[in-house]
Amino acid sequence: MSRITLNIFDVTPFRALVLATMLSFIVFTPVTAQDYQKGYDAYQAGDYATALQEWRPLAEQGDADAQYFLGVMYKNGQGVPQDYAESVKWYRLAADQGDTDAQYNLGVTYKNGEGVPQDYAEAIKWYRLAADQGDADAQYNLGVMYEKGNGVLQDYSESAKWYRLAADQGDAYAQYNLGQMYREGRGVPKDYAEAAKLYRLAADQGDVEAQNNLAVMYEEGNGVLQNNIMAHMWYNLAAANGHEKAGEWRDERAGLMTNADISKAQAMARECMSSGYTKCGD
Repeated sequence: MSRITLNIFDVTPFRALVLATMLSFIVFTPVTAQDYQKGYDAYQAGDYATALQEWRPLAEQGDADAQYFLGVMYKNGQGVPQDYAESVKWYRLAADQGDTDAQYNLGVTYKNGEGVPQDYAEAIKWYRLAADQGDADAQYNLGVMYEKGNGVLQDYSESAKWYRLAADQGDAYAQYNLGQMYREGRGVPKDYAEAAKLYRLAADQGDVEAQNNLAVMYEEGNGVLQNNIMAHMWYNLAAANGHEKAGEWRDERAGLMTNADISKAQAMARECMSSGYTKCGD
């Protein structure tokens, strides 16, 4: 049985408010800025009623950012009873003005069928609008939808295209899934070296499946030079991060290694983890 992990990650979840970042990119009039700041301070303090009081008038005046904020708060039941339909209403108003976060969240909403009938084709529509603006999560989710054939005809080449766009922005799930496609030759030419490269990018972000698959590549010498020490190290890291079988496969590999090589692999794994995956046997 192959040791390569084959599961496809599901679509990434709803995006919540990240106000400290978002507010820095919004251009306000002095009065509007004051209202936003009051809403922001209240939201950060958990005073959702005041945040709504400040943001609702702006949303009703057509401000896309405030509309998106209200969508999130209705989705999460913050200061109001949880109401998916009301959340969708505000997301749509913002999304129709080109708000990327609202477009992305609408895509997730239609994919999950929360507040609207589940509709993969509609999810694809909103993901694409966000993805075309460079949103990595939307690009990744489009890759998943095309790989699975949800809402569109299954198309591995199109899936690989969207995974690549997200992977190039550092999305670990996209890097992992694109690595799978290069290893198997689905939608792209089979290329073990490219698969190993992509697994490594995801593994360096702590992705446990990528860590396991990278160990297999080192064990088999596919796309990288065969190296039992590196295989043991990556199996060890995957096991430490919760992979169900990696510990067993690490121990099988250890049976073919000297005690000195096992000790070296263990030391490398410790250094890799303690360095935040910046020093991993290179």
